[in-house]
Amino acid sequence: MGFFWASASFPQQNTSPHPFPTSGNPPPACPMHQNNVDNTSSAACPVVGNDNIGEINPLTNMPYNLPIQKLPGQSIDLPTERSLSTIPRGTNPTEGVWEYPSPQQMFNAMIRKGKGDVPEDAVESMVNIHNFLNEGAWEEIEEWEKPYTEKTHVRPRLLKFTGRPDTVSPRARYYNLLSKVFPEKYGGELPFDRHDWTVLRSDGNNNWKEVRYVIDYYSAGDDDFGMPSFVLDVRPALDNVENAIQRWNHWKNEMKPTWDKAMGKDVSNENTSKN
Repeated sequence: MGFFWASASFPQQNTSPHPFPTSGNPPPACPMHQNNVDNTSSAACPVVGNDNIGEINPLTNMPYNLPIQKLPGQSIDLPTERSLSTIPRGTNPTEGVWEYPSPQQMFNAMIRKGKGDVPEDAVESMVNIHNFLNEGAWEEIEEWEKPYTEKTHVRPRLLKFTGRPDTVSPRARYYNLLSKVFPEKYGGELPFDRHDWTVLRSDGNNNWKEVRYVIDYYSAGDDDFGMPSFVLDVRPALDNVENAIQRWNHWKNEMKPTWDKAMGKDVSNENTSKN
């Protein structure tokens, strides 16, 4: 789902993220995540192992040059304008925000990856879904980073990202095993995609710490209105003790109201005082 990249310049055709799509189903994965396809495309999602295909941007594992030309035989004119995300990029505010691909770029990538059966009229919805999920993932990350942001008054930024669709995270495997014992609580499906995002956390003194986040993307079927729904499992990777403590505190804060209620504590007054 991390189908976005940085550019040397920042076109201002659309400075707001795409709205949630009104139709369409989630793609099984980014174009580069397909098996048995040619890995020499000049436009595709970032994914581990995508190298030796020209000059590569180390922040995205993708080529710098991304074609926007309409393909021969293409019947629909797809938009070529890119949208800007709300996700800050790099260590300097002057670097702006990360940029999403245009529908034409995404279509070119999928065709070059051997996905010739993709309906042209579904591409815009697929881009919308990609963008919607990325924005949702960043909102979750900002919630995780909130204690640090409140202390430093500096928002986190996204340094780089990469797709790891063939590497199932330990937590996803654990949940999958639990689904065999508690099928009513845990879904049996593995994530349809995984990404690792390297987030920059400020210390308030113009210094940045790199924090790796793991994002598992699950399809949750259609909602009551027939809209595709998703579940994003976003958390800091267990790379160090600080991340482990952060995950423990996050879980503890989420579970505290449930635990207090189970212990017979009246949480209504506590909730009222917080509002």
